[in-house]
Amino acid sequence: GARMDGRPVPTLEREQRRLEREIRSRTLHIRGESPGDGDRFDVGRLLERLGDARLVEIAVLDGRVQVLLCGGGRVRRFVGGPVAAAEREAEHVQAGLRRLAHPGAQARLPVVEASGRRLEELLLGEAAARLGSGPVVVVPPARLHQVPWALLPSLRQRVLSVSPSASSWLRARETEPTPGGRRVLVRGPGLATGGAEVPEVAGRYGRPTVLEHEDARASRVLEELDGAALAHIAAHGTFRADSPMFSSLRMADGPLIVHDFERLARSPYRIILSSCDTARLASVGADELLGLVAALLPLGTAGVVASSAPVNDEAVVALMLALHKGVSAGLSLAEALRDARAALPGDAPHQATGWAFTAFGAA
Repeated sequence: GARMDGRPVPTLEREQRRLEREIRSRTLHIRGESPGDGDRFDVGRLLERLGDARLVEIAVLDGRVQVLLCGGGRVRRFVGGPVAAAEREAEHVQAGLRRLAHPGAQARLPVVEASGRRLEELLLGEAAARLGSGPVVVVPPARLHQVPWALLPSLRQRVLSVSPSASSWLRARETEPTPGGRRVLVRGPGLATGGAEVPEVAGRYGRPTVLEHEDARASRVLEELDGAALAHIAAHGTFRADSPMFSSLRMADGPLIVHDFERLARSPYRIILSSCDTARLASVGADELLGLVAALLPLGTAGVVASSAPVNDEAVVALMLALHKGVSAGLSLAEALRDARAALPGDAPHQATGWAFTAFGAA
């Protein structure tokens, strides 16, 4: 509370940094036992598990984009454009999406779509025409974290997910769904929409656990999230790329820190983070979200939906209702997000909101 009151808290911040360093070093040791880490990566197992899907791993070599297209029983390599040009284009797109989040920016929509076409040429090259007809998993490098992949024409109408690495996608793919199917819906304080989608979404799931107002306390939320099949959290978040485990979500009585998920018997199988609202205009990069997903995967979470650009508050509510329609009918997060994008109105704020949200992982 001291920082919120505007008082200087250097001693507390020093102590926080010391604790974070200590936990980080312990966490690194614990993580050493995860399967596949340190062993040679099993490409055969990846190709087998992909089925009719394609995994597109994007790397950078000597300033040019390199595309490794995995699927259909083989790995093929393609060359994209200069990475510097792709980074510039991705920055233009992010700025464009930011503008489209506000009403009255309809004229910018074709400009953003044209950027999406240029990004496809730079990032996928000839691989764009060889993606098959199944789902696509993109594994981007850190320097291309700003790309909204769903904007690329060849990915736009697809079942599309983004993963921190090929091995983390395999891990998520092989994580078993949670038995029991409990759904937990959470509304944190201070949201521009008030988390307006939560009561409507609740109606889709019979009798979900709904935590709001004073019930949305960090300890209570954590307790209910333990072993949930699905968690929908409408809350302001602070996401960190340097230490994903110290990303936090704002609850009624203060932050819920991701590191606390390590205390759970099992992290929620699927997590939907619905809030990155225009009121704050704080951009959460996909590298922060990828870090968060990588941190949650060993704990039992196999898929996360979140936004990596500021979005229109009203449009988020529409997207979330459409997303849950698919999830409640048994679709994966990536399938439900594809259908939800297609179901949104064609105006700029709704289209931009659809592109800003991404399915991470493999659930």
